[in-house]
Amino acid sequence: MKDKLYLIFYNGELLVKVESENIIIPNEKNMKDFNIDLDVLDSSLSGTNQEIFFGEISKIDSIPIGFEFYGLRPLANLIENSLFNLVAKAFHLIRWNNTYKYCNRCGTLMKEKEDERAKICPQCGFINYPRISPAIITAVTKDKKLLLAHNTNFANKTYSVIAGFVEPGETFEDCVAREVFEETGIKVKNIKYFGSQPWPFPDSLMVAFTCEYDDGEIKVDGVEIDEAYWYAVDELPKTPPKGSIAGRLIEWFIHNYA
Repeated sequence: MKDKLYLIFYNGELLVKVESENIIIPNEKNMKDFNIDLDVLDSSLSGTNQEIFFGEISKIDSIPIGFEFYGLRPLANLIENSLFNLVAKAFHLIRWNNTYKYCNRCGTLMKEKEDERAKICPQCGFINYPRISPAIITAVTKDKKLLLAHNTNFANKTYSVIAGFVEPGETFEDCVAREVFEETGIKVKNIKYFGSQPWPFPDSLMVAFTCEYDDGEIKVDGVEIDEAYWYAVDELPKTPPKGSIAGRLIEWFIHNYA
């Protein structure tokens, strides 16, 4: 059995040590040196051959030597996908536990359901599962160029591929076509599945696609998207890091259209 690992969160950031560009997660020996109390503790993360505990602290007096708290978005570009997915799962479950404490139907304090990952109301029996919000993200290509847009919520001049949440009664493919058209005025075709990534900000599951230009001229909505252009491989602007599914879509474009 491998050494136990501990995913410790504080204000939405993860406690790690960076050594020679490697990310080190605290183990059982480290925990004996830490003077911290976890508010939430669990060891039921699946998909690994070792115990991985995760929890949250509400205050901290000092950070152990060599360790520091990192935001999850930067970590996506520093750690392997399988580990990031586990970190995302732990963070997602902590946020869910903090947000859904009371029954949505009658207001009673919820209890943990013993036979599955859920909460159950002891008063009316209402069951609450961790919320997962599916969203599409897509690379649109045209004549060896990629459609990239600037979202008004971006803090800098980063450009990315088109993304948006799936609506009720909508397939992923329908969502791809709708989001691209609503945000840029472009119609697309040949929509193909690419991959997916848990993205717990706060509870998304990003489902990625590639597609091709079909018709239309770029006309941004001016609300969510303020700029959008076609870019060749040798003229790409600042884009998301490779660790994100957006970054991997752009890397796919570079590999196939350079």
